[in-house]
Amino acid sequence: MDIIAKAKQVLKIESDGIMAIADQLDESFIEFVSLCSDTLSKNGKLVLSGIGKSGQIAQKLASTLSSTGSRSSFLHPVEALHGDLGMIHKDDLFIALSYSGETDELLTTLPAVHRLGNKIVGMTGNKDSSLAKVSDLAIITKIQEEACPFNLAPTTTTTAMLALGDALAMVLMEMANFQLQDYGALHPSGAIGRSVTMKVSDVMRTGERLAIVSPETIVSDAVVAMCQSKGGTAVVGDKDSNLLGVFTTGDLKRGISQNGDFLNTPVGEVMVKEPSTVNVREMAVVIMNILSKKSINAIPVVDDDNKIQGIIDIQDLPKFKVL
Repeated sequence: MDIIAKAKQVLKIESDGIMAIADQLDESFIEFVSLCSDTLSKNGKLVLSGIGKSGQIAQKLASTLSSTGSRSSFLHPVEALHGDLGMIHKDDLFIALSYSGETDELLTTLPAVHRLGNKIVGMTGNKDSSLAKVSDLAIITKIQEEACPFNLAPTTTTTAMLALGDALAMVLMEMANFQLQDYGALHPSGAIGRSVTMKVSDVMRTGERLAIVSPETIVSDAVVAMCQSKGGTAVVGDKDSNLLGVFTTGDLKRGISQNGDFLNTPVGEVMVKEPSTVNVREMAVVIMNILSKKSINAIPVVDDDNKIQGIIDIQDLPKFKVL
């Protein structure tokens, strides 16, 4: 067996499944979003439910929705029939996941949910299924084939449901104007929490660890300043600390290879002008945004008047657990 070819085949089938769901999006999805938004505006929550693989997808979607500002929870259908229906309040929306739409344990739960007065949205691949018929709104997620060679193991179906749920979460997130600081408030720990709570000023280098030179400084002296700061970048500024440019070890290597007298050249003639910068008042997460877009190892930190405040060195970020 060609392992790579088989893996690519599976990924192709599943990606085709996602695109099939995208092509099926219609007014029913808009109505779905409206029901969710209306529920959340009334301080209700989205209650997701399913059995087996669909249940695992429901759990993941409940987690994603909650972490992006849409209050959600998972309810196991069997446990629901043994008292856990009490977690459903009058303003909640019940979202049932079953690709076949004929999952007995889930279907048994639905009449009880309706008796409580709650609306039901069914996510299923079969528009004629029992789930579709009993639901107040059916979201059809029909795919052509599973990635399983027997067309049995839930693979493409669960991937497509997961992607559609993520689409719902992102739409609701934008509709609610959910901001970065809101996301950070729900993720106070770990790398995500640190990246949205730490400021640039918390991780930048200053003092002896910041190499600042004037444009008249010759390259050899700039290199000495860089070595003393134990960094690979010198920030070039004028007497009033206005940022003029940067000079890096990469510039040094390229210059020496092209000019034997490069070490005696004024830095102002060979520096990178108008480098990428970050404001000292910004949150640390912007550092990652800049690094992901540009192949650089250091970022000068400035204030609102473009005056040098410090420098961010990529080698420091793991220490602060920002990376």
